[in-house]
Amino acid sequence: MKYNPLGRSGIQVSEICLGTMTWGSQNSEAEAHEQLDYAVGEGVNFFDTAEMYPTTPRKAETNGRTEEFLGSWLKGRSDRDKLIVATKVTGQGVSDLRGGVKVDSGQIRVAIEGSLQRLKTDCIDLYQLHWPNRGSYHFRKYWHYDPTSQDPGDIDAEITDILGEVQRLQGEGKLREFGLSNESAWGTMKFLQVAEKQGLPRVVSMQNEYSLLCRIYDLDMAEVSVREDVGLLAYSPLAAGALSGKYRDGQLPEGSRKSMQDTLNGRFTKHAQAAIDRYAEIAGDYGLDLTQLSLAFCLTRSFMTSVIIGATSMEQLRTNIGASEVTLSDDVLGAIQSVYQDLPLPM
Repeated sequence: MKYNPLGRSGIQVSEICLGTMTWGSQNSEAEAHEQLDYAVGEGVNFFDTAEMYPTTPRKAETNGRTEEFLGSWLKGRSDRDKLIVATKVTGQGVSDLRGGVKVDSGQIRVAIEGSLQRLKTDCIDLYQLHWPNRGSYHFRKYWHYDPTSQDPGDIDAEITDILGEVQRLQGEGKLREFGLSNESAWGTMKFLQVAEKQGLPRVVSMQNEYSLLCRIYDLDMAEVSVREDVGLLAYSPLAAGALSGKYRDGQLPEGSRKSMQDTLNGRFTKHAQAAIDRYAEIAGDYGLDLTQLSLAFCLTRSFMTSVIIGATSMEQLRTNIGASEVTLSDDVLGAIQSVYQDLPLPM
C-alpha cells in the first residue's frame, strides 16, 4: 500500500480509503467490522464517513448509524493514533439534520460533538464540509449550472466564521485538519485566500466525484490541487458500481445499488453504458479486471491523494483494495485516453 501526504498537514494517508456509506443499510455492523479488519490488514489507514450516512437509501431515522458502526470498532483500539478518520458536516438543505440551515460555526460545533460521540473518539482527523452553502454543480447539476443563480452572500465572512470555529476546535483537540467536498475551483481558492489573510486553518483536501465516467476534475480543479497542495479524495470511483461491469447487458443483481436507485443518481445513462462497454473491452484485451482497471486509473492521477472505495461484500472489498497493486501500461492508458476523447462526459 502506498501513502500520500494529506495536503500540508504532515499526515500520511493510504492511497485507498475505505468508504462507509452502505453501513447501516446494505451492511450490518458485523459486516462493517469485518471490512475494517481486512482493510487495516492490507495497509489501509484512512476511513471516510459522514453524519448523514448511510445513503443507500438515506433516511432520517438512520442518520449517524454509519458513524456508530465505525465508532464501535474504533472504541478502545490500541492503534487509534495510527488511523485517519474523516467525517463530514451535512450541507444546507437536509431538513432532518438541524433544520437544513446553512453551515456556520454554531452548526459545526453541534455537528462535530454528535460525530465525536457516535465515533467514540476524542478527535476527528479530517473534518469536511459536505457541500458549500451556496450550492454546487455536483451530483449531475452541471448540465444546468449557472453561478448567477447562486447567492454566496458575504463569502469571506462566512469562511472566516467556519474556519474560526475549526481553529477553536483544533485548540480543544477535537479535530486535526479541515477539508472541503463538492466544491468548485473558485470556492476552494476563496477558502485558501481567507485562511492566509486571517491566519486561519488551511484546507488540506477536496472530496469530489471522480471516475472514468466523471472527469471534470481533470481541468480547473486539477490545477488547484497541484499548485495549492489540496489533493483529491475521489468518491464514486466506480460510478456507484457501474464500472464493475455488474450491470452490463441488463443485469440487475439482487440487493445492488441499482436495484434501489435505477439510474444510479443519474450515472447510468446510455452514453455511460457505451463507455463502460469500451472500458470493459480494454480490460479484456489486456487481461485486467474492469473494477481494478477503473480504480488503478484513478490512482495514476497527479492530483490524487486517496481513492475512496466502498463494498457491500468481502469479495468486492478484496478486489477493490487489490487495485493498489495494479500498474497500467502505457498501452492501456492510451486506450483509455481514446475512449475519453470519444466520450468525455457520458453521464
